[in-house]
Amino acid sequence: QVQLVESGGGLVQAGGSLRLSCAASGRTFSSYGMGWFRQAPGKEREFVVSISRSGPSTYYADSVKGRFTISRDNAKNTLYLQMNSLKPEDTAVYYCAADRRGRGSPNRYEYDYWGQGTQVTVSS
Repeated sequence: QVQLVESGGGLVQAGGSLRLSCAASGRTFSSYGMGWFRQAPGKEREFVVSISRSGPSTYYADSVKGRFTISRDNAKNTLYLQMNSLKPEDTAVYYCAADRRGRGSPNRYEYDYWGQGTQVTVSS
């Protein structure tokens, strides 16, 4: 089992940047595929970006391509999400999630563990 704790959220103006972190417990972080998802009020939780366990495969939602970058540091058991050129429509609670199969797919139902989320608010 793995526990996930997100941090780095906050309030930022449109066009600004934030970097989210997701710290994972346990010694098997490197074996998990990882993903970032977000949920805005009144909306379904949606896929943002994901990365396979070894890092060569990444998937991005079209809405964030070219603006967001996912990375992982397996030595530090940490997942990152660099968010640039933020827009008001990026406002949501951001969750990181772990996939035991290691694929890191865009399908949220393939993820086994979830963090508690961190709020990102982008003002116009």
